[in-house]
Amino acid sequence: MKTINKLLRINKKKPGAVKKEAPKRKGQQKGDAKGAGVKPAHRPETSVAAPMTIKDLLKPSPTFQETPQNGRVRLFIEKLRLCCVMFDWPKDGNHSQTDSRGIEIKRQLLLELVDFVGKSKAVFSEHVVVEIMKMVRLNLFRNLPPKVHKDMIDPEEEEPVFEAAWPHLQIVYEFFLRFIVSGDLDVRLMRKFIKIKFVNNLLGLFDSEDPRERDYLKTILHRIYAKFMMLRAFIRKSINTTFYNFIYETERHNGVAELLEILGSIINGFALPLKEEHKQFFKTALIPMHKVKPLHVFHRQLSYCVTQFVDKDHTLATDAIIGLLKYWPVLNSSKELLFLNELE
Repeated sequence: MKTINKLLRINKKKPGAVKKEAPKRKGQQKGDAKGAGVKPAHRPETSVAAPMTIKDLLKPSPTFQETPQNGRVRLFIEKLRLCCVMFDWPKDGNHSQTDSRGIEIKRQLLLELVDFVGKSKAVFSEHVVVEIMKMVRLNLFRNLPPKVHKDMIDPEEEEPVFEAAWPHLQIVYEFFLRFIVSGDLDVRLMRKFIKIKFVNNLLGLFDSEDPRERDYLKTILHRIYAKFMMLRAFIRKSINTTFYNFIYETERHNGVAELLEILGSIINGFALPLKEEHKQFFKTALIPMHKVKPLHVFHRQLSYCVTQFVDKDHTLATDAIIGLLKYWPVLNSSKELLFLNELE
C-alpha cells in the first residue's frame, strides 16, 4: 500500500487546456439539426454503454484537475469504463508495442482513480457504484494460473510466486479497499452489490500463490465482514468449508494463514457464552488442522485462534490438549516443537 502512495505522488500530469462546451441556442431541442455537430465533452451517463476497446484507451483523456467540478463524476465513470479494457500477460513478459502503451496508460488511469476515490466526497450514487463494481469484477475475478509449487510454501523461507498482472491488480485492489472503507459509502446501497456470489469470488482468490494478493484479500474481506452484518454468518461458514476441504481432502490451499488471521479477529469478537456451532468448529476444524503436513506454514495463526477460543471458554482447553496428543507428530521433531510451544 505504501507503493501505491508513492506511485500517486509521482503520477502528476501537466495540466492541459479545458475544452468549453458550446452554449445551447435559445429554444434548441435535443436532436435539432443545429446541434448535430456539437459533441459532448464526455460520453453520456447511460446504464448501457458499449465496451471500451484499446483504441479508446489510447486516446488522450483529461485529468481530474483540468476538468470542472461538475464534470468530474462523469469523467470518473469514463475512466472506470476505460479500465475495463483487459490485457493478456504472457509468461515471457513480451507485449506488442500497442499493448505496452495500453498497459501503461491503464496503470496511470487506475492511479488517477485511486487518488480521486480517496479525496472526493459523496460521489457514490447507485449509477457510479454500478460502474465501480463492474470494473472491480472484470479486473479481479479471474481463473488463477496453474500452480508453480507442488506443495504449500512459506513465503519467508522460499521464493514466492508473483502474479504477472500485478502492476494492474495491485492498484485495483488499493482502489477497491479505499472505496470499501470510505465513510461516504452507503451500506444499504452496497447490499445490492456485495452479495454471496461476490464474497465467494473473493474467497476463491485466496488460493493465489502471490502473497501480496492474499494480503489485500485478507484486509478487504475483513472490512466486508465488519461492514455487512448480514454476510457474517455466510463468511464464517465459507471459511469453515474451506478449512474442511483443506484438512480432509486436499491439504493444499495457499490462503489458510490469511483466512486464520481473519478468523482470529472474528473469534476475538465472539459474545459469551460461546455458541455451540463455534465450539463445534473448534473441535472439528481447528484441532484436526494440526495433523496436516504443511502445518509450519500457518501454525502461528492457528495457535492464536486456539488460544482465543480457550481464553473465552476454559473448558475447551481439555479438547485442545487431547487433540494435540491425538495428532502428536512422533517422527517429526520440528513439528513436535511447534506442538510443545502451543501447549505452553
